[in-house]
Amino acid sequence: MSPDELQALIEEATYDYVSGDSAAALAKLGRATSECPDSFEAWHAAAEINLSLRRLDEALAAGERAHALRGSDPLVIATLSRTWMERGDKARAEHYGALARMQGWKDELKAPSPPDAGGLR
Repeated sequence: MSPDELQALIEEATYDYVSGDSAAALAKLGRATSECPDSFEAWHAAAEINLSLRRLDEALAAGERAHALRGSDPLVIATLSRTWMERGDKARAEHYGALARMQGWKDELKAPSPPDAGGLR
């Protein structure tokens, strides 16, 4: 599967989900993760959809796979935090919540400074 085909499949799955067809969305994401197991985007989408459906084991497995692929992504870290909270493990949820905040701060520090606003500081 080409990168463009993969992206189209993930977008189709997202459309299916927001249109109310969760089964079709998960089937497409299953195909995406099967054919492209290194696709962070597919794993993260699968985690989010499973979490919204309260399929917590599946959400956790997909979230952990996405995190293994891109451990510094604050969105997947937040997904893991929310999943652990739903599972009732507040300590793990807070751990991932803190990681997400720290990664967000790191990303802010790396961002270029905004241009000077006409000499105003």
